[in-house]
Parts: sequence; C-alpha cells; structure tokens
Amino acid sequence: MAETSKQVNGDDAQDLHSLLSSPARDFLVRNDGEQVKVDSLIGKKIGLYFSAAWCGPCQRFTPQLVEVYNELSSKVGFEIVFVSGDEDEESFGDYFSKMPWLAVPFTDSETRDRLDELFKVRGIPNLVMVDDHGKLVNENGVGVIRSYGADAYPFTPEKMKEIKEDEDRARREQTLTSVLVTPSRDFVISPEGNKVPVSELEGKTIGLLFSVASYRKCTEFTPKLVEFYTKLKENKEDFEIVLISLEDDEESFNMDFKTKPWLALPFNDKSGSKLARHFMLSTLPTLVILGPDGKTRHSNVAEAIDDYGVLAYPFTPEKFQELKEIENAKVEAQTLESLLVSGDLNYVLGKDGAKVLVSDLVGKTILMYFSAHWCPPCRAFTPKLVEVYKQIKERNEAFELIFISSDRDQESFDEYYSQMPWLALPFGDPRKASLAKTFKVGGIPMLAALGPTGQTVTKEARDLVVAHGADAYPFTEERLKEIEVKYDEMAKEWPKKLKHVLHEEHELELTRVQVYTCDKCEEEGTIWSYHCDECDFDLHAKCALNEDTKENGDEAVKEGGESKDGWVCEGNVCTKA
Repeated sequence: MAETSKQVNGDDAQDLHSLLSSPARDFLVRNDGEQVKVDSLIGKKIGLYFSAAWCGPCQRFTPQLVEVYNELSSKVGFEIVFVSGDEDEESFGDYFSKMPWLAVPFTDSETRDRLDELFKVRGIPNLVMVDDHGKLVNENGVGVIRSYGADAYPFTPEKMKEIKEDEDRARREQTLTSVLVTPSRDFVISPEGNKVPVSELEGKTIGLLFSVASYRKCTEFTPKLVEFYTKLKENKEDFEIVLISLEDDEESFNMDFKTKPWLALPFNDKSGSKLARHFMLSTLPTLVILGPDGKTRHSNVAEAIDDYGVLAYPFTPEKFQELKEIENAKVEAQTLESLLVSGDLNYVLGKDGAKVLVSDLVGKTILMYFSAHWCPPCRAFTPKLVEVYKQIKERNEAFELIFISSDRDQESFDEYYSQMPWLALPFGDPRKASLAKTFKVGGIPMLAALGPTGQTVTKEARDLVVAHGADAYPFTEERLKEIEVKYDEMAKEWPKKLKHVLHEEHELELTRVQVYTCDKCEEEGTIWSYHCDECDFDLHAKCALNEDTKENGDEAVKEGGESKDGWVCEGNVCTKA
C-alpha cells in the first residue's frame, strides 16, 4: 500500500471530487435512493469501504462498522462510502440496505474498478481512510476499527501513536481497577446475575479467562479449570477467575456461564476487546494471572494448569522453576514402558491384530506417529513415511513405528491403518491423551522419535523424514551432523552462482532449500537448489549443471554423462568429471 499512498498523496493526488465522481455523475447514493453530492463531504474524514454480500468476513465486520459509524457520524465529520464488490445489483441492494452510509452507485462499475486499482484492494473487507482532499490517512481501517472502534477517530498516524503510548502507559501503571473498571461499570457479575464490586477482588490473585465456549480447545480445557478452581476454593486460597468471553451470541454466553463457578464481565462488554489488546491475546484459551497487587504475574497459565493442575499455583517464577526441575527429572527418567504401559494396557497392536508387548520393543528406536485419516496433510505424508519405514526396516530390525490415531470412529481408523505396515495403539486407547500431552502435540501429522533407552530424541522427526528420508535414521543430533557434512561435501565443487537458459532474467544461487519442485523436470528436490529468491525458481543441481542441447544449442549430454562444463550428474548429485 506504500505505492498507493504515494499515488494518492503525491503531487498528482486526486481531490475528493475526482476520486468519487465520474464524468456522468457528481453524487453518491443512500440505500433509499437519495442522491448526495460528493462536494457535501468536504471537511469530513472519509472511509472507503470495499466489501461484498458474498464475503463472510465482510458480513461479520459490517455490524461493527455500523456501530462505529452511528457513534461518530452524529458527533464529528465522518462518512463512509461503500465500494461494492458484488456481482449483481440485487445482492448489492440487499447488502446496502443494512448500511446507514453512502455508496458509489452499483451501475458505475468503472469508478468501483478504478478505486479497487487505485488502492490496490486484494482482499475484503478493506477500509481505507482518506481526508476531504482524497489524501490517504490510514490504510488499515478494518484492523483499527476491530481493535479500537470509535476511539481511534480521526484515524490519523498521530492518533494511532497516541493510542499506542496510552496502551504502553496502561501496562506500566496497571492495577486491578484499571483492568476491570470502566467509567460506566465498577462490577463483574456472578452466574446468578448478581453484581460483584471489583473492589471486593482487591488483594486476591486473579485469573482473567479469555475464552469462547464453542471453541474446541476451550471446551476441552474448561473441565480441568473447573477442577483446579474448585480445589483452590476448598484449600481456602485467595483466588478468583473472571471470564472475559469473546462470544458473539448472548444466548451461548448465558448457557455456558450459568454452569460455571466463577465471575465474568457482562456479555459484549466493550472492555473485552480492549483487554485482549492490553494482554496481547494470541491464543484461546488464555488465562492471564494478576498478582494481589494487580500486576501481571503470567501471560497465560492454561498449559501449566493442563500439565500440573494445582501444583502450578500460585504461578510465581519460583513455582515455575520448581515445575521445570520436576519436568527435567521426568524427562531423564522416561522409558518406553513409562510412556506406553498403563495398568493392564501393556501392549500395542500388530498388523494381524495380535497384541505386541511393549516390553518386546524395549531397546529399539521408535517413531510415534500422530495422524488421522480425516487430515489431508496426514494422508499426503503417510505414503512417504511407509516408503521410509520399509527402507529402514530392511537394514535395521531394531526399529519400529507406532500409529497413534486421532480418527473419529473405528471404521476410519481401520481404513487408514490398513494402508500402514507398522504397529498401532488401539483406537480410542486412553494412553493417547497422555502421549499427546507428553509430546505436546498441537497439530498433525506429528512424528516423534525415541532412542533405544526410551528417551525422546526429537519431536521434529517429520521434518527430518521429509528432508532426508531414511538417511535421517536414527534421527539423532549426531546423525544430522553427519548428514550436514555429507551435503557440504556434495556441493563444495559446485559453482555458487550460474546462469541458466530456463531463467535468463537472474543468476541462480546455490541455496539450501528443504523441499522444492524443480522447474525443469518438475520432480521434487531437497537440500540443494539453484534458486532465484525473487522469482521463486528452483532447479535440481543435475538440471542446472547438465543442460539439454534442445534448450541451449550446446552438445547433448545424456543423464549420467559429462556436461559441457565438465560436470557428471548422477541422481541428485553432480560432480566434476
């Protein structure tokens, strides 16, 4: 948008009239058909709202923008002009009927297209703020409105700087009152609807729970938090939780909150989004801890509660150091049996359905494969893993892989597992939860490697398999260092830069690229590429160093033969003849 800013704000900047008018039109329209002269906007800040009825994010953002518009338009010089991306006039009319502001007429597609191009609109909703001279004021109106609402008016860089400085000051001078009290509210509410003065929470350790009841991770975390909260109350700890719900549906909020034992901000309280910014919310659920002095003690203890329960309280640095030492001791003591044996569950499944005792796997290198049939990246990775598994097994029997399913039913598990040659945890096995927790599985596919002692070698084995295939075995740091030496040796005589007939625009530079597709042979490549970063162009070394005469007119070189520059290419390796 820097280019746009220059174009709009430079010496040839258009005035508001030329920006919004056309040779045949000097007016904008309201949703009742009223025509409003463009010149009537002089003296106002203008928001150009690029949006469309078919766009889900637009439909969700428009009500928020309506609220801000209604608050500002009657008090200050502010107007919005809708620039529609709709495909037919009926859709435009239905959508525009929900908007209290002006619009470029749907029939003037030339002006709408010109504005799209001028402001380089590549996604919607998009809100561009300009002044009454057509000068760009703020190119990120959607983000500003979502974050600050009407408080950001007049949306200038100076105002945004002022807001940022106020936020920084608020963090430095934070108290419980500054966090939870607003000019119109000095209370939080109980599940029964009673008002609880914030002053009654002074001196307590407070947990601010940012959550959405319908979000799966929040749903999974909430029972653990209820148990944690209940135990602290039983222990007479001076602790309280205040829910800051990010629900957009009041009925959902009420249904969820009435079953919880803690307090909350009222539904749709405007301070909710402000607090999300204040605490730099980045994930859900988040439980921010405020100490008795109202200062932030920890930015998110959800994972600590999930892992340690009440042992994590009161979330002080000393407590976390203590937990770290416990965790380190647990890691050092880890064995295959400590991971996979739980009561009578001392086995995994073989391909014939037979039970394979965990004790029979002790001493082997083990891969733990977290995957599911419903997951497209998993289905794409599994064939590669099958190939690598077979290659390793051919040369080393002291190796095994265990599939840990996230499938939703037995049938899906059976279908997916039928494609795999290795062992598996039974479908629905309770050990899956503890394993996912131990290896901190945040997404699938995920592949963890255990050494012969049962200790974790790496949780990034998937990346190693993708990059190095079976050569990555046994996935240790020592093996990776050997591979690095091998790859450095492979390329040490290759030219660092070269020109190629397929990419004459720029030199290609020898670059480490984990995985790519060669733009000549269209086959996958790994590790070394002759690469153009500007054009995202890649060639295998064999394709870059072994050019075809049909492309460059030089003497033909067969695969595996000597090139015109004296290079011999075999597979993905090229060496000097």
